[in-house]
Amino acid sequence: MVVGAALGVAAIVLLVTTLRGANAQSVSMDAAALPIPVYTVTYQSDASTGEAFPGLVSARRESALGFERGGRIDEVLVDVGARVEAGDVLARLDTRALAAQIAAADAQTGEARVQVSLAQATEDRQRTLLERGHISQQRLDEATTSTQAADARRAAAGASADALRAQLSLSVIEAPYDGVITGRMSDEGAIASPGQPVLNIVENGSLEIRVGLPPTTAARLVLGQSYPFDADSGALEAVFRASTGVVDVRTRSVTVIFDIVEGQAAQAGQVARLVMDAPIEARGFWVPTSALAEGRRGLWSVYVLADEGDGSLRIEPHSVEALRIEADRVFVRGAVADGALILESGLQRVTPGQRVRAAGPTTP
Repeated sequence: MVVGAALGVAAIVLLVTTLRGANAQSVSMDAAALPIPVYTVTYQSDASTGEAFPGLVSARRESALGFERGGRIDEVLVDVGARVEAGDVLARLDTRALAAQIAAADAQTGEARVQVSLAQATEDRQRTLLERGHISQQRLDEATTSTQAADARRAAAGASADALRAQLSLSVIEAPYDGVITGRMSDEGAIASPGQPVLNIVENGSLEIRVGLPPTTAARLVLGQSYPFDADSGALEAVFRASTGVVDVRTRSVTVIFDIVEGQAAQAGQVARLVMDAPIEARGFWVPTSALAEGRRGLWSVYVLADEGDGSLRIEPHSVEALRIEADRVFVRGAVADGALILESGLQRVTPGQRVRAAGPTTP
């Protein structure tokens, strides 16, 4: 009975070993026959990649408005968010004292005008007396001088009145252009100093984008040409208007200005990214990011499929250098022949030296 049991156990072990070997051979054969997704390498010497350069959307004009003369603020006629047109009155100073000064200056002007009339009449009488021989030329010259002095006093009084009227016009803040009030820094009753900001206005009709670009990229822009931008509000179109042409010493970039085409959903203060194709100054080829395997010493590898001549392919790792990385592809260079097949994905399911069969090449 013991011998029979031992023979039974041996038979079972032999059967399990045989089945495992058959399964392993079947798995190996299935692996060799399993179609592998591949990718056709195409070398490029004029490749380019899309780059996005952030810029800020801003109004073409923005002003902090204040009074040119000091005084007590009598009225502020607008609030934050108000839309105004050029010439609208936005705020006024208390001008009662100034109005009294203007009235006094007008009175002095009137008095000077009367003095001129009296001096002119005196001069005319002196001229008549001189013609009759009753007075000397000296008397007429004195009368003429008095008339001229009176006229000068009249002109001075008029100029003083005009200066006060000019100050009256400076006691009003008017909108310099169509825009939106974005800030109100003072209210009625406050004492405003000359030039002190009272209101802030932003032009709402024209928006622009200022972008800092590398000098080589800025040089490729064409004046008057439209360029695409990506913003939070969606795609935008803007026309290249101007470039400073000066490289900023801190950012090493050139500031360029684009005018946003009217009718688009853009707001001052938001970020917009200029989308441009940048040339790659190297010869190489694009591969999917899924085709890259981490190599030794910080390098990357791709799995090239070498033809074995019997209809099968063998996986060979080749080191490559990544030059440009995008979301779903990488531009690399390395010892890979033009037109070679590389493993497109599924690198974790294979090992170098394994024989596989291509499912059919694809193109970049």
